[in-house]
Order: sequence, then structure tokens, then C-alpha cells
Amino acid sequence: MDRLPFGLGVRGVIYDNEGRILLLKRSESSKHFKGEWEFPGGKADEGEAFDQALLREVQEEAQLDVSVERLLGATQYDMSHVKAVLLFMECTAKDNNIRLSEEHQDHTWVSPAELSTMKLTDQMVPFVETFGHLLGREAGQE
Repeated sequence: MDRLPFGLGVRGVIYDNEGRILLLKRSESSKHFKGEWEFPGGKADEGEAFDQALLREVQEEAQLDVSVERLLGATQYDMSHVKAVLLFMECTAKDNNIRLSEEHQDHTWVSPAELSTMKLTDQMVPFVETFGHLLGREAGQE
């Protein structure tokens, strides 16, 4: 049996100046996770630094400028074609002006406590369950 290759993905836990976290809702036309909520991000291209991949993905998905602060945690998620290693990076939004790509149909800012009430993609759940205690942030903290 052939082993699946590993692929690197990055997700931004993006805070606004009120300490809320940005979630994007997958479009109903998406191949995977239709209508479910996720942190912005995606896969890193070959040779691309993972922080640069995250900045690019956030720009593509939400046209949002962020600063990448630190690594919060990592998880692994098996897909049909790859074992995805997901790095979750803490980020700060430079503004709240979001313009979604066709990949997503909505966005919301939620408190860390509200994350467990959202219908998150399967990829996000293990991170929130394992590292959720790290997600609180005071309003205005950067």
C-alpha cells in the first residue's frame, strides 16, 4: 500500500482589536466542507515560507492585511490524497475591511468561547479542542 505524502497548510487565528477571531464560511459550491466555518488560510506552495503562504492565502480569501505573530499549535488531518499538517498561527488584523473571494460566502468575528458553538470544518475541530485554552485575548492587545 502506498503511503500518502505530507502537505503543509497554514491557518490564521486572526484577532480584531476587540479580541474576536475571524471565521470564514465555505461556499455552497466548494468541493469540501460546504457551508462550514474555518480559519482563513490554505496550503503552502513548494518552496514558500509558511508565514508568506498564510499572508498570501488571507489576502486571496478575504483581501485582509494581517501581521503574523506566533505559532499557536499544529494538527494533522488525513485527506484522500494527502496527510495535511496544519500550522495555526496567531495573527492581528490591520483593519476589518473584508472582501471575500468566491471560495467563501460569509464571515463573522466570534469570541474564543463562541468557537465551540460554530459548525467548524473537520480540520479545525482538533485544533480548537486541543488548543482552545490558548485563544483568549484581551481587547486591544496586540
